[in-house]
Amino acid sequence: MSAYDAVYQRSIVEPEAFWGEAAQGIEWDVAPTTVFDNGRWFVDGRLNTCHNALDRHVAGGRGEQAALIYDSPVTGVVRRYSYAELLDSVARTAGMLRDLGVVAGDTVVIYLPMVPEAVIGMLACARLGAVHSVVFGGFAANELAVRIDHAKPKVVLSASCGIEPTRIVPYKPLLDAALEQAEHRPARCVILQRPEAPADLVEGRDLDWAEAVRDAAPAGCVSVAATDPLYILYTSGTTGVPKGVVRDNGGHAVALHWSMSHVYGAAPGEVYWAASDVGWVVGHSYIVYAPLLAGCTTVLYEGKPVGTPDPGAFWRVVATHGVRTLFTAPTALRAIKKDDPSGNFAQKWDLSGLRYLFMAGERLDPDTYQWASELLGIPVIDHWWQTETGWPIAANCVGIEPLPIKPGSPTKPVPGWDVRVLDPAGEECPPGVEGAVAIRLPLPPGALPTLYRDDARFIESYLSRYPGHYLTGDGGFLDDDGYLFVMGRIDDVINVAGHRLSTGAMEEVIAAHPDVAECAVIGVDDELKGQLPLGFVVLKAGADREPADVERELSAMVRDRIGPVAAFRRAVVVARLPKTRSGKILRATMRDIAAGRDYRAPSTIEDPAALTEIADAL
Repeated sequence: MSAYDAVYQRSIVEPEAFWGEAAQGIEWDVAPTTVFDNGRWFVDGRLNTCHNALDRHVAGGRGEQAALIYDSPVTGVVRRYSYAELLDSVARTAGMLRDLGVVAGDTVVIYLPMVPEAVIGMLACARLGAVHSVVFGGFAANELAVRIDHAKPKVVLSASCGIEPTRIVPYKPLLDAALEQAEHRPARCVILQRPEAPADLVEGRDLDWAEAVRDAAPAGCVSVAATDPLYILYTSGTTGVPKGVVRDNGGHAVALHWSMSHVYGAAPGEVYWAASDVGWVVGHSYIVYAPLLAGCTTVLYEGKPVGTPDPGAFWRVVATHGVRTLFTAPTALRAIKKDDPSGNFAQKWDLSGLRYLFMAGERLDPDTYQWASELLGIPVIDHWWQTETGWPIAANCVGIEPLPIKPGSPTKPVPGWDVRVLDPAGEECPPGVEGAVAIRLPLPPGALPTLYRDDARFIESYLSRYPGHYLTGDGGFLDDDGYLFVMGRIDDVINVAGHRLSTGAMEEVIAAHPDVAECAVIGVDDELKGQLPLGFVVLKAGADREPADVERELSAMVRDRIGPVAAFRRAVVVARLPKTRSGKILRATMRDIAAGRDYRAPSTIEDPAALTEIADAL
């Protein structure tokens, strides 16, 4: 039995012994004697997540080590915080919140750009046992109002503005408008004044962050139950009643600490960079909590993959700060590849210290995988997880045993995740046969125990379709070697004349075309065949091609690789694909446009104009 197989089998057969050992990596105020009971982990344990992320490292001799590197090409600022400095800032910010009446169990909404105060604010809440809910910076006022009404925060932490490569986004007017719309009234708003666009403060409600923190005495850590909530994170694309994913303190700390060494192969003292945003689950898990729980140095980057100032931005950060492990989304790599297909900008930097490139957020198409592998000469590792799960479901666990890579697969299930592929009747699909990807219960520590203030919806959304299983909402298959292939959301499977076909498989073929930088395939209604695939392609920089010629070539490629049954004949060349701010392509909205249905721009969209461009192209 291989090392991976041994660890994985033990996690499934003896989950309580397995996670009980993993829990020893965390400092407990009261060590748990019951590892698992009635769906919850470490039920009788008590701890403080902030203590585990900061105080214990300072006490253990890491005070002078860098904890956080803030790199902001949009402002030209680079700032390093040692563990001791970060602890001091967090303790004082917690003191400020305490003085504003925040106690354990209260909620705090954080509406901030990619600045150190976002990390500090989250950890300050954790220090007090308060529950933070980070709302992606720059979200529209209505979306922020809905979240404020649902989370009912005692305090809102925000900033005067966010900074994009080409514009300044005033946050304070958005916050003011949200508070006018919201029924819930927070007691106070604390505003970080940024010199690029200072904000007017409302007397009696708004406080200047710097002044409020300066006057506060440091606060100590408040012990909480392992099952007490650490944060609420509303899932992207939420409409109507928000779907607030809850994360508990104990299981979260244990799972994330374990994942840093076993999944990512990261050791204490190393520099780890998740090039994401604190508003997303990747930012929560792998910018803020996991690297600090593991004693690593984490990078907070306020910039873009391209345009701040060029496609070499990521490589500069890696080389300058000695990044050992980089985690980003395929969409970021595709943006770099589109502007610099030959990788010239990467040659300008010494990337010899970079050991692994991890990818998640969207399916890593084999073409992008190949490009990055050849460019960097290191393992490029696709892995797969969700906001709900909080940490990876499937990955090549390099800290246990690096397995052979299969392009298009996030490798095998991570220990703790009992992955099954089920047919509509709930039976397991044989190897190679697509079905619904589900997780046999119980979910491991760190996964959501419920939805905030909505247990019934949690059961209905995730547990009711296949009793005894968590439904991921993704389709895919396991191959003969136990490798998982995730082909996209279940509703991305289209039915062409009775044949169930994966749009993800077609995207994989199209992405291999030498002139294609990015693509998306959706199903559109057809009187004859029920549905037909429709492709949208973005061409690489410098690819001066006739769209009709590209369309013909792509049609031939799909016919050759998937078969005439795919009936792929239409490919529309567009300047860009509509995406969320986290890089997910808005396929569902594109389907609505193609079908002529009414649609609304999702709250998470990067630029609503991209949807108009799709409509015009069609």
